[in-house]
Amino acid sequence: MNYAQSIVDRIATLPPEKQVEILDFVEFIAARHREASEHVLEPGEWTDSTFSELSMHQALRGIEHEPFNYTSLDLKERWL
Repeated sequence: MNYAQSIVDRIATLPPEKQVEILDFVEFIAARHREASEHVLEPGEWTDSTFSELSMHQALRGIEHEPFNYTSLDLKERWL
């Protein structure tokens, strides 16, 4: 028995309202997958601005969760 048939058999034992809930979830996952696959660029399709934006996004990911502990005393060089 394959995974798909196993899932179908298991879902068939659930009440109709739970089956609808599962269908909604499957449609949500499928839409998220479509959205992710639409944004995939082939290597030759990268522009400088696209690459720059991706690089900045990767460099700054997670920074919003870091504590802000810097003061003016941490500056090594001051511009007036």
